[in-house]
Amino acid sequence: MFVDRHEAGMRLAERLRGLVDVKNAGNTGNTGNAGDTVVVGLPRGGVPVAFEVAKALGAPLDVIIVRKLGVPFQPEVGFGALGEGGVRVVDRDIVWRANLTEEEMAAVEERERAELLRRGRHLRGERAPADLTGRTVIVVDDGVATGGTARAACQVARARGASRVVLAVPVGAPGTIESLREVADEVVCLRTPHAFYAIGAWYLDFSQGTDDEVVELLRRAEAWGGRGERHAGGGDPPGPAEEVWVDAGRVRLPGRLVVPENRAGVVVFVHGSGSSRHSPRNRYVASTFNRAGLATLLFDLLTPEEEFDRGNVFDIGLLAERLVRVTGRLGDRPEVAGVPIGYFGASTGAAAALWAAAEPGCEVAAVVCRGGRPDLADPRLPAVRAATLLIVGGHDEAVIDLNRAAQERLRCENLLRIVPGAGHLFEEPGTLESVAALAQEWFARHFGPPVS
Repeated sequence: MFVDRHEAGMRLAERLRGLVDVKNAGNTGNTGNAGDTVVVGLPRGGVPVAFEVAKALGAPLDVIIVRKLGVPFQPEVGFGALGEGGVRVVDRDIVWRANLTEEEMAAVEERERAELLRRGRHLRGERAPADLTGRTVIVVDDGVATGGTARAACQVARARGASRVVLAVPVGAPGTIESLREVADEVVCLRTPHAFYAIGAWYLDFSQGTDDEVVELLRRAEAWGGRGERHAGGGDPPGPAEEVWVDAGRVRLPGRLVVPENRAGVVVFVHGSGSSRHSPRNRYVASTFNRAGLATLLFDLLTPEEEFDRGNVFDIGLLAERLVRVTGRLGDRPEVAGVPIGYFGASTGAAAALWAAAEPGCEVAAVVCRGGRPDLADPRLPAVRAATLLIVGGHDEAVIDLNRAAQERLRCENLLRIVPGAGHLFEEPGTLESVAALAQEWFARHFGPPVS
C-alpha cells in the first residue's frame, strides 16, 4: 500500500527517473535530460502525485484538464473528450453505436466546454497552459480503474503536440493498464493487483483533495521555474559515483557509494518507509556531504520482493540488523577503511539508525535523524553511544513531541534542532538546505580531520 499520494509520487518518480533519461536521450535533437519533459497531473487526485514526480525530475508541472463527453442516455460511456486549446477527440465508433445526432453531441460539448474553461481559470489563474509541442509529456494520476479519464488525457496531450506520451500511475487494474498502451507510448504502473477493487483500497490515506490544494501545489511548482528545487533532482556530486552491492547477511542489496579524494568520514544513509537509495531528498543531502569531503553510501534496505510485505518496512529490528552488517563490511573497502562512520536516518530509517548505533560492537561516531521516528527504537535508546542530532520541521508538531520524548531517553551527547517553517518532508524552500547544513556541521564536529 501507499501511505498517501505524495509518498506514491516519490516512489513513482524513482521508477520514472531512468525512463526519462533513457527515452529522452534517444530522441533526435533532445538533450537527454528532463528539460524536454513536462509533467501533467489530472485534478484533483493526480496532482499531488504529479507534484512529487515533477520535483524529482526537475520538470515543469501543469494540470491537464479534460472533460469526458458522455453519451446523453448513458453518461458513463464517453463518445469523446475535450481538452484546453480547442482540442476535441471523438470516438466515431461510439457515436455510430449510440446513434448520436449532431445536435445531441453539440449540447453535451457546450456544457462540458464551459466547465472545462471554468476549471482551467480556477486552477491556473492567469497562467497559460504549458506548451507540450515536441515534448515528452508524463500524464500522472493517482490510479486507474476503468481508465476513461486517463485515456482522454493521453489523447489530449497528443493532440496538443506531445512527441511522446508516458502515462504514469501508482496503481491500476491489470486489464485497464494493458488497454491504455494503445494511447500512450509508455505506461508505468507500480502495482497491478489482480484483486484490484478500487484505487483507494491501495492507500492508507486517500482523503479527497480540494481545488485550493491543487492551486497551492501549482504555485509551489511555479516557484522553481520548471527547473526543480535545488534538491529535487538529486544534486549528484562532481566526481564518480560507484554502484555497489552490499552484504547484509542473507541478502545482497544494491547501493551507491561516493568517496571524495580527501574524506573525513563516511555517512551511511538509512531511508524511511516507501523510499530507496534513489530518494531525491537523501541524494541532495548526500551531494552536499560529498562537496564537504564526506563519503556517502546510500543502499536499499529491502529487496523488491520484501517490499511487498509492509510488515518488513516497519520491522526496525530487521532493518537495524542489516545496517549493522553493512557497517561492518565498510571497513573491508580500502577507500573508506579507517575513517569514522556516521548514520543519516530519515523517518522510520532514523529508528533503524539509532537501533543499530546501540548494538554492541557497532562503532558509529555520530547519528543524524531527519524527521525521524526515534520512538520506534525506544527500547534501545538508552544504549546509543554515538553523538545524536535530531532534526524536526517546525510544522511537524506530532513528530516534535516524539523526538522530545526520545531525547529524554538518550544517554549519549544529543541535540534537538527544529527547522522553522518546515513540514515533515522538508519540501518548503530552503528547509532541506538547512537540514544538510546542520547535519554536515554535526558530522564534521564528531569525525575529526580528513584522511588523504
